[in-house]
Amino acid sequence: MAPRSLAVFDLDGTLADVRHRLRFLERRPRDWDGFFGASLEDPPLAEGVALALRHAETSEIAYVTGRPERCRHSTLTWLRRHGLPSGRLLMRRAGDRRPARVAKPELLRRLAAGRTVAVVVDDDLQVCAAYRRAGFHVVHAGWMAEARAVLEEAQEREGGT
Repeated sequence: MAPRSLAVFDLDGTLADVRHRLRFLERRPRDWDGFFGASLEDPPLAEGVALALRHAETSEIAYVTGRPERCRHSTLTWLRRHGLPSGRLLMRRAGDRRPARVAKPELLRRLAAGRTVAVVVDDDLQVCAAYRRAGFHVVHAGWMAEARAVLEEAQEREGGT
């Protein structure tokens, strides 16, 4: 029997409401430790969670995030706490500071090798465009639009999320 297709979700700004921790990125220098350290307190974004649960009925769920590998434990704890489906979690290697539009499609290609990807859901417009160029069906997670500018700048300039 062939494996089920994959539905791939981003975390920050797609499933997790990061607005309460944007203050760590608005200062100079950016406080990445504070930003990631506060992630366990993120409220879930209802639209993203509902979409993930709906896709879990027909697809295997996976997560591709720009969060660094050092955040694996807290990220898995957050996913469980908010009732999200279990699934493979791909994260940045230590020291990877490439823009999210470069790093995340590379992670997705590795995950998708030999698999059908039904959908990829992400809030970053540049990442969505890179996914589309790579041939993936993309849903833009626009439900946290007012915070997108701060996140996108941080992702593009410092490769942090």
